[in-house]
Amino acid sequence: MSPDSIDRVDVASNATVGVSYEENSSPPAIGPDSVIRGGTILYDDVETGRGFQTGHHTLVREQTALGDDVLVGTQAVIDGYTTVGDSVSMQTGVYVPSYSDIGTRVFIGPNATLLNDKYPVRANDELVGPTLEDDVSIGANATILPEVTVAEGAFVAAGAVVTDNVPAETLAVGAPAEFRDLPAELQGANEL
Repeated sequence: MSPDSIDRVDVASNATVGVSYEENSSPPAIGPDSVIRGGTILYDDVETGRGFQTGHHTLVREQTALGDDVLVGTQAVIDGYTTVGDSVSMQTGVYVPSYSDIGTRVFIGPNATLLNDKYPVRANDELVGPTLEDDVSIGANATILPEVTVAEGAFVAAGAVVTDNVPAETLAVGAPAEFRDLPAELQGANEL
């Protein structure tokens, strides 16, 4: 890291900031007022905004761009080539595969899993992760399949398995997920 990139950044002594993945990779650019906790690994070519925080033992792979005020919780993994908006909270154990797109004010609950491979080890298809638009909430242990878009303001219930696009301002519940009207108490923007 260059001296300018570590101003007002708290990095635990047992965190690894800057893992080269190719000859010309560049050290991570970490925004001010950030906290990188113990056991965290940040690859080269990761860029974070102001107020980035990790839990312990977090992994953020290459070519990931994170906005301001993003929390990547303990033992969460972002596998690279991913874009994350501002004010996003990924709780403990979240898995975000490469080629995912996450909007602004998104909440992803503990152990939620996003996927990017339709037929793991059976077909050589292009990897395409999910898209979570602004103000989406994903409950604990939910699974979002590849290429699925969860539209703005939608709410995915805990444990749901989302196989199809979720319309805006809709509740997705069950396995496979069924869509219902979003209850009044769940409507509106996330307060992150």
